[in-house]
Amino acid sequence: MRLFEILLSKNSSKSCLEFCKMMRGVLVEKFGGPEECIVKSEIPIPEPNDDQIQIRVHAAGVNPVDTYIRSGTHSRKPNLPYTPGGDSAGVVTKIGKNIRNFQVGDRVFTCNSDSGTYAEYCLSKPMYTFKLDDSLSFEEGSALGIPYFTAYRALFLKGQAKPGETVLIHGASGGVGLACVQLAKSQGLRVIGTAGTEAGMSLVKSTGADFVFNHREENYMEKIKALNPEGLEIVIEMLANVNLANDIQILKWKKGRVMVVGNRGEIEINARFLMAKETSITGVTLFTSDQDDFNLMYSHLNALIKKKIIKPVMGKIYPIHEAHAAQYDVINNSGTTGRLTLKID
Repeated sequence: MRLFEILLSKNSSKSCLEFCKMMRGVLVEKFGGPEECIVKSEIPIPEPNDDQIQIRVHAAGVNPVDTYIRSGTHSRKPNLPYTPGGDSAGVVTKIGKNIRNFQVGDRVFTCNSDSGTYAEYCLSKPMYTFKLDDSLSFEEGSALGIPYFTAYRALFLKGQAKPGETVLIHGASGGVGLACVQLAKSQGLRVIGTAGTEAGMSLVKSTGADFVFNHREENYMEKIKALNPEGLEIVIEMLANVNLANDIQILKWKKGRVMVVGNRGEIEINARFLMAKETSITGVTLFTSDQDDFNLMYSHLNALIKKKIIKPVMGKIYPIHEAHAAQYDVINNSGTTGRLTLKID
């Protein structure tokens, strides 16, 4: 039924009220491939409870973890049907009565959502909601949450990165990788990045990396070793099931550490490489962060944004009806170049 027919129906007041409470968004009704990301136009707009913030979403970031959850292989399985996504940027439209630090009209971004962000409206808790600087667009804002907080946590909260140290960032042309490059350079680290295409390598270099290598070349690790004969202090690892066995062989004596940010399977390693140099491997996940961690990360990131020292590097921007393509591309493209984002108007 078209809108004017609804308005002219005998129950027009009730029908119009119900129609106005609906939104457009993505629903996953069963676990499976990207094709399960189906856009629906009559999803009820989620209403905030006393401790939630309602946001009109203008852009939603697409993360690899979104695809793991959708496939049903992630440890976290939402009840079906559900709307994917945790990263978003938009405007606050309603607040619960216990919300103190936000008000209607605030421009914000999120790194987690109680209702999913691939939709016109979402709900978020204050812990995962942050003021968005006016210098950034909503698309750029949606690229901040998980990528930049994860990068910060890996480098500084867990990795204890220090000025003058050398960091190798595997997969540096993706959202988290580029955030790592910017943050590491901002704090005086020497940065080596890898990417899988010429375009990706060029992007990593232009973002600030001191050296860039193609991780599809068979001997690229030998080149990195030659550049760093004493070994590396830090490795940020996005694909541990492929690279970890090699990572632990290029660590610096007593100082080297690998921060595992991403993994898609099993790998066999020789622990003697760790024992011989007393080096370490640490797993990193964003959502073990507490309120103090988020406050610290946001305060530092926001200061760097205001000084124009860091800014999200955008890749392809998709309309919401191509959410399935965005989820396919974030995992299967030949070489990521920047942040993949859904535009939601």
